[in-house]
Amino acid sequence: MIAFKMSQALEAAGYTVEMAADGEECLGKARQGSPDLIVLDIMMPKMHGIEVLKTLRDEHRTARTGVIVCTAKDFKTEHAEAARLGVFGFLTKPFEPAALVAKVDAWFALRGGYMGVPEFASPILSEAVDSAAFAPVLDTTRLRFTVWGTRGSTPTPGARFLRHGGHTSCMSVVLGNEQFIFDAGSGIRELGLEVLSTERRKLHLFITHTHWDHIQGFPFFAPAYTPGFDITIYGAEGFGKDLKNVFRGQLDREYFPVQMEDMESNLQFRHLAENPMPVGSALISWEFAEHPGATVGYKIEIEDRKIAWVPDNEFLQGYTGPPEALTRDHRLVQPYGRMIDFLADADVVIHEAQYTCDEYPKKIRWGHSSIANACVLMKLAGVRRWIITHHDPLHDDRFLESKLQLTRQILERLEHEIEVVHAYDGLTEYFH
Repeated sequence: MIAFKMSQALEAAGYTVEMAADGEECLGKARQGSPDLIVLDIMMPKMHGIEVLKTLRDEHRTARTGVIVCTAKDFKTEHAEAARLGVFGFLTKPFEPAALVAKVDAWFALRGGYMGVPEFASPILSEAVDSAAFAPVLDTTRLRFTVWGTRGSTPTPGARFLRHGGHTSCMSVVLGNEQFIFDAGSGIRELGLEVLSTERRKLHLFITHTHWDHIQGFPFFAPAYTPGFDITIYGAEGFGKDLKNVFRGQLDREYFPVQMEDMESNLQFRHLAENPMPVGSALISWEFAEHPGATVGYKIEIEDRKIAWVPDNEFLQGYTGPPEALTRDHRLVQPYGRMIDFLADADVVIHEAQYTCDEYPKKIRWGHSSIANACVLMKLAGVRRWIITHHDPLHDDRFLESKLQLTRQILERLEHEIEVVHAYDGLTEYFH
């Protein structure tokens, strides 16, 4: 029961925990799983804790594994031997679960690891367990969204872009067997492979605009070639070409080895008409964005949640002044009132902030916001959860980390409390 309570406390703090019933099992799990940290009881069945510790230190794989000794016996000899063998610290029973979590947190902090992140934190609790292990299963039927591509302009492969990713724009919203997709950049290829493994066969794809980085992945979207899929593609009027012909053009024999006729799914194309528009159990609304060509941002309302997707939008086009000088009734802000209102009731806003303030003066009218101007938009719309997407292809992981910190400082300057993070390929969030 003690080990079970300890496990619960650590899991609640974000750690992944395995439990061992005795010393031999602890040693076996350590050899097999290479945990970062072991919380080791001295008095255990089958094998004494000090013997387990000595064996761990003698074997190459576990010689550097962290160990915290937990015991009800305050024996100086065993404490001295454990200290000689390089344990991090001691916990004497009885102790509160919070003391254990604090000790584990301290070990990971000293190690320079990531506290509370399961893939980095895997302690084993070595004590007899008198209760079945708690093994929760992720409820994948809940509403969730995933960002499949976060880059603007062009994909960015390479080691400097691993953290945030290199795929161009794509995001999906899933509820049960309903699938809503926003943009078809190169990230849609990975999405397509995931869809093939599910029972979802009716797909709705909403295109913000037809620049390459928002449609270039469609020729590699596996469900389009698979019989039994119904795929409806939606877009605004005014692209210059009919929406279907835009997609057909990508598959011209001069550019691609297969044509639209080779796609065995049921493909349909629709222009956006009624706003908002009911689609399945969702309500889709849109607003025109400030970007070259006919470009819109979308908002999906489903299960009383609202998610906005606006990857291309140059808010306050041409403004390079201090952000705190702008209010809702400022003459420069008034033309953007519709977009402000559009974002105001969203639970999550996925919106760009592509350029730094230093970069923006040379990029005016390219259709993308400076981070300062995007911060103003978030404040005026009262947004509380902002995920920044459409990262510039020149901005590698290190640069983006610095850029995010600067964005947070600008929001502090504006005195706007908001949770803001950078999107990365594969980012998935479930709603509760």
